Amino acid sequence: MSVIVKFEKCEGCGDCIETCPCGAIELKDVKAVIDGELCADCGACIDSCPTHAIEME
Repeated sequence: MSVIVKFEKCEGCGDCIETCPCGAIELKDVKAVIDGELCADCGACIDSCPTHAIEME
């Protein structure tokens, strides 16, 4: 399983960036993008997203 961003739901607030313990998330074109190489699939970002744009797939 891996963590993904549903771009249509992402508002680019940056809450997930602050929560990610791995530094695996950045904003590109006002949307969160997850670096799969750095992501530990811990799910911390999922709980921090106010628009529920981040999911485990």
